[in-house]
Amino acid sequence: MPLYRDFSDDNATILVWKYDETEDLDVHKLLEPENAEKVKDYHPKKLLEVLMVRKLLKGLKPHSKILYKEREPFLSPKDAEISITHSFPFAAIAISKNKIGIDIEKFNPKILRVIDKFTYENERGFIPFDNEVTFYTIIWSVKESMYKIHHSKHWSLKKHYEVRPFELKHLHNIKCRVHDDTMSDEFKARVEFFDDYCFTIVEE
Repeated sequence: MPLYRDFSDDNATILVWKYDETEDLDVHKLLEPENAEKVKDYHPKKLLEVLMVRKLLKGLKPHSKILYKEREPFLSPKDAEISITHSFPFAAIAISKNKIGIDIEKFNPKILRVIDKFTYENERGFIPFDNEVTFYTIIWSVKESMYKIHHSKHWSLKKHYEVRPFELKHLHNIKCRVHDDTMSDEFKARVEFFDDYCFTIVEE
């Protein structure tokens, strides 16, 4: 499995791999027995994504497992924080001292059909009409990354996750926050582009 990108920093190892059909992705060797029931009905490509992430983990922490609590992944033994994301043919993993969220999204005009589900009008005023797909994909991806480190089943990407206005020339310092009636936590997102994909990192 060839390393495609390395976005690691002082606090986290953040790696992206691209699928190679010659790679050995043996479900019996890579998948944790605890997750066998979870993936039994997965589409073959989705299962490949799951196995790619496990292959990444084996290279970084060969004695660790990825388990789930209420659909959220965690490392066992829990000696670091983890975030995972995949969109075939890519898979990525982040292992960090602190909570971290990563997300990968393919740029697709279909996102314009659902902007009312994850943004308010006051989040849209700075978006240029000739580049809406790029901006909305970034917003969606940043909110997904925030959700992975600061989530609640009672929260929505539209109501409780905010991305402040940004420019494409300043993608490594996008201000964003998670909030409700009792709290407001500020974050900075880092966004990278490759192969018509958007890759987002939010670190606590």
